[in-house]
Amino acid sequence: MGSLPYIVEDCLGIVQIFSDGSIHRHQNIDFSAFPVKDDGSVVWKDYCYDKLHDLHLRIYKPKSTTTSATKHPIIFYLHGGGFCLGSFAWPNTHNCCLRLSSVLHAIVVAPDYRLAPEHRLPAAVDDSLGALKWLQALAINPKDGHLTDTWISDVIESFDLERFFITGDSSGGNIAHHLAVRLGPSSQELTPIKIRGYVMLAPFFGGQERTTSEAKGLPEKFLNVNILDTFWRMSLPVGETTDHPFANPFGPQSPSLESVTFDPILLIVGGDEIMKDRVKLYANRLKELGKTACYVEFEGKEHGFFTHDPYSDVSDSVFKLIKDFIVEHSS
Repeated sequence: MGSLPYIVEDCLGIVQIFSDGSIHRHQNIDFSAFPVKDDGSVVWKDYCYDKLHDLHLRIYKPKSTTTSATKHPIIFYLHGGGFCLGSFAWPNTHNCCLRLSSVLHAIVVAPDYRLAPEHRLPAAVDDSLGALKWLQALAINPKDGHLTDTWISDVIESFDLERFFITGDSSGGNIAHHLAVRLGPSSQELTPIKIRGYVMLAPFFGGQERTTSEAKGLPEKFLNVNILDTFWRMSLPVGETTDHPFANPFGPQSPSLESVTFDPILLIVGGDEIMKDRVKLYANRLKELGKTACYVEFEGKEHGFFTHDPYSDVSDSVFKLIKDFIVEHSS
């Protein structure tokens, strides 16, 4: 009689892979540390953008735009979670998107994407592109008959389609990189949507050679090197290492980015993050290749300092950076 299946990979006790290949995902997660703070200044609604995979996105609109003819910038927000966790519905992500919409007077679009290990990379990148294509279709035909209400068409008509910015947190920042490479300058593939820039909040990259901050294993509250390694083992194609192009944009297997034209990139990271040096290396390599990349480091801050508390004083500084970036690259 064979032995019972046992756990071979455990991601924070939330996702587990067993020896027989089965996967268990726990749904009861304690979010008590992230109470929702909704002051009513933003309205939001969920829509299905991919019926095949039952994928949804959430659209946020400041109430001040309801009767205004002014066009507003769009922020396409990709949540983090090491490709294995997260959702726009998680309260920390929801709070962050509420604040982005309210403070920046922007329309925020936050899609979910398929998670690993059930759906390994490039599923998350493919889904994020699919959400952009869904928005493109609505931008071309705001009164698409497959939607049963007028709210979405009113929101689309308030879009400033030429001020579209992609923002990604952690693994969402990694996805933003791959979208930037795929879409190229001004995202001709998405016309009439025109992407003006990318904001990457501590993008999740990897590599076989440890950086100094990884080797030191800075004592973060939520992350350590072992957790990062688990994320990669669960999300990369089976058998691949962290030098795979999905993880390491400058790895030995990765295509050269020298001839790739990027829209401007703003990189924001905490000074106490394990991933700090890898993000800085990414920024420096882009600059060496002549790309527009701005690296900003917040001293003493850990991974997720902005998304975990978007109401803090330091988050106000992040909002100002993002606002200035939007203004600078809106024309």
